[in-house]
Amino acid sequence: MAEDNKDQEGEGEGDNYLEVKVHGNDIEKAIKALKRQLQRDGLLKELKNRSFYEKPSVKEKRKRIEAGKKRSKAAKMTRMKRRG
Repeated sequence: MAEDNKDQEGEGEGDNYLEVKVHGNDIEKAIKALKRQLQRDGLLKELKNRSFYEKPSVKEKRKRIEAGKKRSKAAKMTRMKRRG
């Protein structure tokens, strides 16, 4: 039964693909678009983090700091919306 699920395309958790179309042989523009997509999806940051072993205590500390930055950014955006 598990084999049946593997044969179906578009299903499963690991089916995330990036696609960049090249128009008019403009490779430079396509590479820029690909880098933007990778950065937006957080893949570059993920690759950097996984390039070496990170102790669990260090990982937890990093995640706490990132969460704090995210919260402060969200609060800042909320304050800016209220102002106008």
